[in-house]
Amino acid sequence: MKNHTAYICAGSNIGDKGLNCRNGIEALAKSGDAVLKAQSRYYKTEPVDYQDQDWFVNVMVKIETALDPWQLLRQLKTIERAAGRGCDPIRFGPRVLDLDIIFYNNLVTDTPQLVIPHPRMHKRRFVLKPICDIDPKVFHPVLKKNVQQLLDLLGKDGQMVVEYQ
Repeated sequence: MKNHTAYICAGSNIGDKGLNCRNGIEALAKSGDAVLKAQSRYYKTEPVDYQDQDWFVNVMVKIETALDPWQLLRQLKTIERAAGRGCDPIRFGPRVLDLDIIFYNNLVTDTPQLVIPHPRMHKRRFVLKPICDIDPKVFHPVLKKNVQQLLDLLGKDGQMVVEYQ
C-alpha cells in the first residue's frame, strides 16, 4: 500500500473555531486513513471574498494517506458533515468546518469534483502562511514556485493573518 503526502487546510468561523479545527484534524487522524506528519500554528484570519462574516481560524496539516485524492475528499466531506456543516447558502460564507486538499503529492488534476493543487491557494495568505510553517519549500507543480515565493508575491496589504492563541 503506497502512502501519499497531502496538505490539508482546516478552517472555521462559527462557534469555537479553534476547537472545530482541532476536532476535524483529530477525526481525520482517528479515521485510520491518515497519519499526521506535521501541523502549522493556528491563525486568526480575515475573511476573503465574502467579507460580511466573522474572522476564521485556520491551520494546515501534512498527512500521509493510502487514500487516493477522491477517497480523501469523501473522507473530508464526511468529517465536515459530522461537525455540523450542511450545504453552504453563501459561497465563501460562514462555516463550522472547512477541510480542503491543498496539495496531494505533485498531482495536478482538474475535475468538477476536485482541483489539485487547490485553485485559489496561491492567492490566500491564510493557506500560504500556515503551509510555510511546515515547509516553505513545498513546490507548486503548476506555478513552478515554492509556497514561500508565492507568499512573498502577495505583498503586505489585505488578508490579515495573526497567530491565534
